[in-house]
Amino acid sequence: MKLANALGILLTVLVAAPAAGAADRQLSVTVYNQDIALVREERDVQLAAGRSTLRYADVAAQIDPTSVLLVPVSGGGFRVLEQNFQYDLVSGDRLLERSLEGTVRIVGKDGGVTEGKLLSYDGATLVVETRDGVKIVNRTETREVALTQLPGGLISRPTLAWLVDASGGGSRRTRLSYLTSGLSWHAEYVAVVNPEDTGLSLGGWVSVENHSGATYPEAKLKLVAGDIQLVRPVFKEALMRGGVMAEQAAAPPQFAERGFFEFHLYDLQRPTTIADRETKQISLFDPADVKNVEKKYTFDAERLGNKVNVTLEFKNAQASGLGMPLPAGTVRVYKQDKDGSQEFVGEDRIDHTPQDEKVRLALGKAFDVVAERKQINFRRVSDKVAETSWEIDLRNRKKETVTVIVIEHPTGDWEITEKSANFTKRDAQTIEFPVSVAPGAEVKLTYTVRTQL
Repeated sequence: MKLANALGILLTVLVAAPAAGAADRQLSVTVYNQDIALVREERDVQLAAGRSTLRYADVAAQIDPTSVLLVPVSGGGFRVLEQNFQYDLVSGDRLLERSLEGTVRIVGKDGGVTEGKLLSYDGATLVVETRDGVKIVNRTETREVALTQLPGGLISRPTLAWLVDASGGGSRRTRLSYLTSGLSWHAEYVAVVNPEDTGLSLGGWVSVENHSGATYPEAKLKLVAGDIQLVRPVFKEALMRGGVMAEQAAAPPQFAERGFFEFHLYDLQRPTTIADRETKQISLFDPADVKNVEKKYTFDAERLGNKVNVTLEFKNAQASGLGMPLPAGTVRVYKQDKDGSQEFVGEDRIDHTPQDEKVRLALGKAFDVVAERKQINFRRVSDKVAETSWEIDLRNRKKETVTVIVIEHPTGDWEITEKSANFTKRDAQTIEFPVSVAPGAEVKLTYTVRTQL
């Protein structure tokens, strides 16, 4: 049998018969936000009476062996005496590394043949003892490498092997569960804003990424949204070297959502195949018409720079057209142009958002609303008290009136002694001035803050 490696070299070896597989395999996979998944599968296996070896091939390459649980479901019990995770996989490099002191036959690109005992292999060159002396062969200059025998201990797929003691022989149904890294998921949303910026259509998708080293055919898929506590990182082993929404008719949601412990669980209502080295996207919910959307202009020079920021805000409530827990993810926002096309206007990332909480999307900087902030006075009232005066100049070059929320952050023990507009105190270091600016107008907001030094 010839095995091709990444450089196109052929290794001719004798291959041992693969371990017997299990029939009627049933899989379920629960994926979390934190690059971890719980895999559960059931298989029918044949066991001999007494002690024997039970093997599960095709498990995840990034499995945490300490999390493995194997139990009999039906057909009789057995006792697990030992467990081994076998991951020394067959590859061109591993075959050569494990074939030192064995006979090797090398065919070069020029057709020349080198045959003898393999003394050394470092990934780039082979050192071979031949009848004519020791030869050093550059691997990139070889066309084929043939070995006379397959080194022991190599396997083609990551495998769990147990030494079990069964009271009697025959068929048994077994259930295996384990944690693995390399599986994760995240949400993406697409929002289309109406012409008045007062409502939007919001659809959700989930992306499941699989780099665990295994494929899960026709698996029952669950997604858990939330931040679970992990005491230690999941086991990782490097087994390889090198190496806009479409409009559609309304349909039943693919995911059923429910609360689970202190998290939220999304259960796909059909089986799906999660292939290794694949990103799978599945609709989380069909586009929902969201009402009561507010477009807000905010100016926070101290924390967000000297430009006016634009946000869209709406409540994740049934009255607004939503009302389901939204997992964390990126929201990409579009708006329909006069010619009917949808143009991209910005994106933001939301955190896990429960029902009836507010969603805020920061979409960029306003072009036609300008703000400038400057200190216009400072004086010491006493050795321990000082007053600072600020001026924020707001200019509206739009054709409609806008309200700009000016956010300031006084520090220490403070009080506002003078102001040209009313404000709301949000916390000990945040105050907000809502300022209305007519089309083409300019408004100057001033205030004085007295601070204990």
